[in-house]
Amino acid sequence: MSYPLDQEQIHDAFLSACQAELEALKPGNVHIYGGGHDMEVEHFERAALAAAPHIAQQGVRVGRRIRGAVEASFAAAGCNTNLGIVLLCAPAAYAAGEAIPGQALPVKLAKVLANLDAIDARETFAAIAHANPGGLGAAEKGDVRNTAEMTLREAMALAADRDRIAMAYVTDFADIFEFALPLLKGAREKAATPELAVSTLHIGLLAEFPDTHVARKYGHSAAAQLRDEARRIAALIDPVVTPDAVPLLGEFDASMKARGLNPGTTADFVVATLFIAGLIGEIRLGGSA
Repeated sequence: MSYPLDQEQIHDAFLSACQAELEALKPGNVHIYGGGHDMEVEHFERAALAAAPHIAQQGVRVGRRIRGAVEASFAAAGCNTNLGIVLLCAPAAYAAGEAIPGQALPVKLAKVLANLDAIDARETFAAIAHANPGGLGAAEKGDVRNTAEMTLREAMALAADRDRIAMAYVTDFADIFEFALPLLKGAREKAATPELAVSTLHIGLLAEFPDTHVARKYGHSAAAQLRDEARRIAALIDPVVTPDAVPLLGEFDASMKARGLNPGTTADFVVATLFIAGLIGEIRLGGSA
């Protein structure tokens, strides 16, 4: 892939990633097979369309992209549907679309993350406060209601032990580049359909990392228990989700929703992984997953 990518390429890659995530059965999340948590697919589709121009807008700093995308998404959907998606995708979009030194996207992204400043932090804090995600709570340092001068990466470092998205900012997206992208690549080679490959990615992430959205709302033990449940499912579907395994995922989906468990952070990482796969050329830009 030759960088920088143009605005249209990044816009289309973002929309493709959001749509591919919705078209796959991902237990506990909203998808075309069923809504949940007082949200339907249409909420996410409207939010993605509203966010895409801000995510892809060239010449605009990361924090401004995040704030613009979140505010536009909230206005379009009437609720917080994609804060985590925006937080993960905005730096990757900037890295792919601007004149950042380096040949490979991981190198470019690492430089972007290292140079995020206090202006990016203020814009991002405003976006988070606007979205008011469930279980946000408060922190003595680095709280989104605190306007103390710190860079965005410094703020994310303070939250990294309790939020997987924040951790991504200080580990240069290691979860995606070292785990999720290889998992997606293998799943796409073996799964019967692109949608089943995305389902495989979702279960793999859920089985590997306790979902921090669940942890914020229900505690670390609930998140760990959900991870263990996902591991049992993953062992049954190894190496990929097959058509015969879809009813099993449907049962897991219904069970999570009955308990009010929404692995939203996992879904955010699914979208971000699909988006980055598009940006590095593993998925055709503007095409389906």
